[in-house]
Amino acid sequence: MMKWMPARLTALSMAFMVMIAGFGDVVHAQRYGGGDSADRGRSDQGDKPGKFDYYTLVLSWSPTHCASQPAAKTRNDPQCSSKPGGRPYAFVLHGLWPQHMKGFPERCWTDFKPYVPKPIITGMLDIMPSTGLIIHQYKKHGTCSGLKPEEYFGLSSRIFRRIKVPERYVLPSKPQMVAPDTLIDEFIAANPVLGLGHDMIAVSCGGAGNRLREVRICVNKDGDPRSCGSNEDQRRLCSANRMYVPPVRVPAGP
Repeated sequence: MMKWMPARLTALSMAFMVMIAGFGDVVHAQRYGGGDSADRGRSDQGDKPGKFDYYTLVLSWSPTHCASQPAAKTRNDPQCSSKPGGRPYAFVLHGLWPQHMKGFPERCWTDFKPYVPKPIITGMLDIMPSTGLIIHQYKKHGTCSGLKPEEYFGLSSRIFRRIKVPERYVLPSKPQMVAPDTLIDEFIAANPVLGLGHDMIAVSCGGAGNRLREVRICVNKDGDPRSCGSNEDQRRLCSANRMYVPPVRVPAGP
């Protein structure tokens, strides 16, 4: 019995030390924007702000997003509501995501609280019509950019506004069926100055009828288009021959 006790005490001591370390992680998480494990960063991955290879600019097809939300949630959502006085949305900015050549960083540790000031949120709502999305995107992706919120969203906005959306996707009032390669060809044709290529764009689809979900454009840290490499494989994101493109939601009249 006397020989067994020290080993037991050693095990209990180690367990106590692990518990204390875990408590420290929770305190740190609460300080930097969240108490759950998802908001604590991925320190085990070695993700560090500014340490990435390129960005993916993600354009979300708003009608598909809204169709996937329950009616109770969309009723008062500026992006999805059909109430009078609203505006229709087609492609909106989903986010600007730092990428590695293989994989991607997310929720990087920062030496400041990842707080997005209200004036920045207000300035982004015309192209990113969700306060919750704006805050979430900075915590998850912006913290890995190495940029403060005003710099990160300033860059996001500049890149988004440089991209010319092909005419038939601006505010379509009727549903369409489109091949993913056709959509890519149309984005390339609409942006001759940017020099877009097929290896710089990926299309995401899914759900009922293989709905168009996203268009992803790879850019370097200055915001200029570049090859996505093997990290953004269009066949993985959308394997359908044709996608269903739902029309925009038109708010009701007064």
